[in-house]
Amino acid sequence: MNANMKNAAAQFMKNYGANGKLILDANSASGGLAFLEGQLEKIDPKLREPLKSTWWPRDIVAKTGGGWVEYTSTYDVSYATTGGNEDGIINGLSNNIPIMQADISKDLRKVFTWAHSLRTSYVDQQKFSKIAFNIEEQLNKGLKLTYDKTLDKNVYRGFEEYGTYGLINNPYITVVLASENSDGNTKWGKKSPDDMLADVNKIMTDTWEASGFDLSGMANHILVPPEQYAYMVRQKISEAGNISVLTYLLENNIGKNQGVDLFIGPLPMLKGAGTDGADRMIGYANDEDRVRYSITVPFNRAISSIDGTNMCYVTNFVSQFGQVEFLYLQTIEYMDGI
Repeated sequence: MNANMKNAAAQFMKNYGANGKLILDANSASGGLAFLEGQLEKIDPKLREPLKSTWWPRDIVAKTGGGWVEYTSTYDVSYATTGGNEDGIINGLSNNIPIMQADISKDLRKVFTWAHSLRTSYVDQQKFSKIAFNIEEQLNKGLKLTYDKTLDKNVYRGFEEYGTYGLINNPYITVVLASENSDGNTKWGKKSPDDMLADVNKIMTDTWEASGFDLSGMANHILVPPEQYAYMVRQKISEAGNISVLTYLLENNIGKNQGVDLFIGPLPMLKGAGTDGADRMIGYANDEDRVRYSITVPFNRAISSIDGTNMCYVTNFVSQFGQVEFLYLQTIEYMDGI
């Protein structure tokens, strides 16, 4: 018997023993089990992404276009007449004719340049081509989410390091306190539907009056913290009632019979946003001629290159957007303590 035949016989005896039955040692058993588990594994092809939310598309108009700029600007005009005859009435005793004048001013607002890079290793691309997930697609989604989160910050809070502010923290906006109910409480969880309606009507009436009773200046968009919003939705107007407090407020506010379509929605950033950490409600005229911001250069893929040294592909994404433009300060009001 030559050496090869001896080795084959020895391997047979090791695997099957003298009685011809298969023998599995620890290594072969664990390897077989891993193979079996792999074959019995049910793979979910759907990739679980992080839970996410962005709010700005609901709450403000974004004007797009304009290209690469340093600032956005708007012009304002105010009118006045000179002379002692402000009514412009003349007769035989007076021929004092007033003169109309216009004062035109210009406002400049900051524009921010946003940029992020997406880097994909060549080796990783080859590896991921073997599985169901497209790594570049997932990185693109993550990049777009990061961009939207930056826009959220710009719209609601602004960038403190650059001296800008957003919808909920403008220091030039009028701040009022929520009214107290009969028990001295200002928080909505302790108030009746009529007390909450009084708070909503105050913001709407204040902005209407401050706008010279121009209905286009009346607040039509009200935002509250999620806790207060949830309370409005689940709370009925009475034990015998069949409508929620939210529906009651939407149907009975001061703007309803004047054609103002009121929106009330939740905004997490309002929790503790008021003076001394109080919960804040904000009401404003949501219209591009009252408050808005500009996206001069929309989110786009700018430059792609190959980094041969690091064996990767690099793609740069860019955008430009401006700070929130409060065109009429009198059309917005804050209410703290709800």
